Amino acid sequence: MSSPLLFLTACLIWGSTFFAITLQLGEVAPAVSVAYRFGLAAAVLFAWCRLRGDRLLLPWRVQRWLLLQGGATFALSYICTYSSEQYLVSGMVGVLFALMVFWNPICSRIAFGTVLTWRTWCAAALALCGVVLLFLRALESAWREMGNGGGHFLLGLGLALLATFASSVGNVLVVKVREQSSNVLLTMAWAMLWGALMVAAWALLMGQPFVLPSSLRYWAGLLYLAVFGSVIAFAAYFTLIHRIGAHKAVYVVVVTPVISVLLSIQLEHYRPGLTELAGMVLCLSSVAWALQPDRPAAVAGLKLESAT
Repeated sequence: MSSPLLFLTACLIWGSTFFAITLQLGEVAPAVSVAYRFGLAAAVLFAWCRLRGDRLLLPWRVQRWLLLQGGATFALSYICTYSSEQYLVSGMVGVLFALMVFWNPICSRIAFGTVLTWRTWCAAALALCGVVLLFLRALESAWREMGNGGGHFLLGLGLALLATFASSVGNVLVVKVREQSSNVLLTMAWAMLWGALMVAAWALLMGQPFVLPSSLRYWAGLLYLAVFGSVIAFAAYFTLIHRIGAHKAVYVVVVTPVISVLLSIQLEHYRPGLTELAGMVLCLSSVAWALQPDRPAAVAGLKLESAT
């Protein structure tokens, strides 16, 4: 599958998961739903790998990286995200996740010495402006309510920032895992299993009961989130990281809220104003700018300059 198609696949699926998540609200605690989601996704991946004849066990040198990846991407990030939304509106959490366009390049630079150009930072700033405009109404509402619960706001802010940073660390770990094993689906299965176990342990520690809902809506949402939102979307995203780098693949998180707004227009009769439309234009413009191929001569010059 080509890189543009992988990018579009991840964007379209994750942009639609907001609706599937709403199908799960009410019956089961959010953390328990996350554990169910990644547990089911891991089971699907293990079954697929077994059917194609893969050896499911991996050596410790690979598992140690998978433990870290599962803990960062599928446990800490999701736990902090769900917890932060108890204190912040979802729009603000969406804006904070756009900060990954800065965290990913920084993490890639620290871990691998990735050359970062002025275009990287300018495109990231443009993307952040676009996401802010996209969620401006929610941000204004959150700012008005901040005076009534400043402590809770700061707690939610800290949790959301930790979630975004954990996701970026997880993106960098994808590259480390790929250096140890080229089997993307099997390594994803293990990472999701470790993440599901960590989330389940946290839910038990918090006293959240593990119940099996009877609603068909819940199971439909869970199936979509596990198979499409986890197996297919993460496989596309992780492959994209390997091909174009985490600092470029991260722009999936910029397009995702645009897709969510477009779907909300269709499914929920949402009517965006000029501010939201301007935000969409800035988001898409930043993606087009950031994903332009690097000029070989410019990159070589930057590397030579950094070496001296």
